[in-house]
Amino acid sequence: MTLNWLDLFPETVKRMLLNLSKELLDHVEEVRIREERPLEINSAGKHHFLDRCGGLTLRPDEAYKPTREDTHRLLDLISNHSLYTMEEELRKGFITIPGGHRVGLTGRTVLSGGKVEHIRDISGFNVRIAKEVQGAADDIIPHLLDRKRKRVMHSLILSPPQQGKTTLLRDLARQISYGKWGKSTVHWPGMKVGIIDERSEIAGCLRGVPGFDVGPRTDVLDGCPKAEGMMMMIRSMSPDVLIVDEIGRPEDAEAVIEALHAGISVIATAHGSSIQDMRGRPALAGLLENRMFEMYAVLNRTGDHRSFKLFDGGQRTLQTAAAGPPGGDAYA
Repeated sequence: MTLNWLDLFPETVKRMLLNLSKELLDHVEEVRIREERPLEINSAGKHHFLDRCGGLTLRPDEAYKPTREDTHRLLDLISNHSLYTMEEELRKGFITIPGGHRVGLTGRTVLSGGKVEHIRDISGFNVRIAKEVQGAADDIIPHLLDRKRKRVMHSLILSPPQQGKTTLLRDLARQISYGKWGKSTVHWPGMKVGIIDERSEIAGCLRGVPGFDVGPRTDVLDGCPKAEGMMMMIRSMSPDVLIVDEIGRPEDAEAVIEALHAGISVIATAHGSSIQDMRGRPALAGLLENRMFEMYAVLNRTGDHRSFKLFDGGQRTLQTAAAGPPGGDAYA
């Protein structure tokens, strides 16, 4: 069971959020708290400020402004009253909490040897709400299957931040593990899936146990660096498919190549709004030039409308399609 995300907030903010309609509350993607500045929520690509009664407004001067007491209490809650144990997370600028929710942090950085050691005087928070959307992969997964060889193709999913890559990846893991395969007509058994969950967002593990349904044949390395985790998973768990979020470093690319040469299918995500964006990132450019991926999916979102474009390993356009599970809430 994942943590109720409303319990992350101090009572003052929690009461305002509970005054929102259930429909809006169910679709909140981000809550942004900035000390002494307007309280903001984001949903379906739109932003609103909240007033003291939990009403929506687009006017900053009408919004509730969280106090220092609010931000200190929030920091206490998300760090489980032990901020000093979160040094590594503070160095990265975010904390991932049970349920896969991710809290971005801003404040004054403390440097050591020219590198960020940690953040202090924390006054800004971006709480990103993790959601389990079963069916999010229904439209896309049939395109990632090599039907002749009965395998999952090496695939890279691209999109800018907050387009739903992680939600999609979570459902891909679930479906591959169960052998459900979305809207395709194939009837293959489920495969062994290995998730490298560096930020504890995909599976939402608590004490090593996934909080989300990622499938019955899925193993998770939680809180493990991607490159190292991929090699550990290959050596110890013999997965059929490796799932990894937001690759981009040279060591990530090397681990992907190693997995592909070991005969393991890889489904990964990366930031970018087009395949062309990969050319500006040396690690990803090498994967592109050497055709290490057989399929690329570029996600796009305009308000509530989601779509994806598919390209083969030679970067030829294959298809553009709308995307979304029953109910239309795709990659929230």
